[in-house]
Amino acid sequence: MKIPVIKKLVENESLENLTAAEEALMEEQPLGIEVEGDDEGEQLTHVIAAAWILNYMNDNGVDFKTALREYTKKVRVSIS
Repeated sequence: MKIPVIKKLVENESLENLTAAEEALMEEQPLGIEVEGDDEGEQLTHVIAAAWILNYMNDNGVDFKTALREYTKKVRVSIS
């Protein structure tokens, strides 16, 4: 997971584009947007994170850093 890649997606892509990219990755289809990553798994991680953060920002009226902090808390809990 690379924070600069996630930030770029949040700043430049709509939720609809991120959802379409997630579906394309799951179906092993070409992406309609550029998503950096070493492999499809990392690309999927970036897309899912960006979509979650974008939703959180919209739902809670917070900035990227706050939403990112909440996302990383969620990830830490899930792996501990």
